[in-house]
Amino acid sequence: MSPVIEEHARARLITDGPLTRPVPVDLRYDPADERRTVHIGLPDGTDWAFGRDLLERGLRTPIERGAVRVWPCGRTQLIVELHSTDGVEVFQFEIRTLIRFLARTRTQTPAASPDADHTPQPPSRTTRTDTSRTDTSRAARTDTSRTARPDKSAQQEEGAPQERGAQPAHG
Repeated sequence: MSPVIEEHARARLITDGPLTRPVPVDLRYDPADERRTVHIGLPDGTDWAFGRDLLERGLRTPIERGAVRVWPCGRTQLIVELHSTDGVEVFQFEIRTLIRFLARTRTQTPAASPDADHTPQPPSRTTRTDTSRTDTSRAARTDTSRTARPDKSAQQEEGAPQERGAQPAHG
């Protein structure tokens, strides 16, 4: 089994108010997942899963798939907009953080099946029930930028790809 790539990063939560605030997020990728899915874990326990290609393409041009929209903002920022029945969350990432994470995922991907050969996976949203992932457990790790552990995320529902404007699956 290949190690899961996990990177703890910071994003800025964009709100209607004049101030934005930094929030910790977990970027995760399991090379054993044939759909090349990346996960963005939010501080409230929500885990968004979607195809790695969505982030890669969003670095260059605006793209939308289901409930997720991604677009570059200037030369150094990337916006990720997540829609659910609870509302909309907008996050601003440093592009270099995502480029570094995506580069690490490409080194773990088997060369025999490139991303271009698969059908894009519709985004999904789940809520984590694992309460053991806290800031104190992160501090106990010796290398917080790279951790090998089994993927504990909820399995995505199988089915037809979601069309534009569709809502994510809730867990």
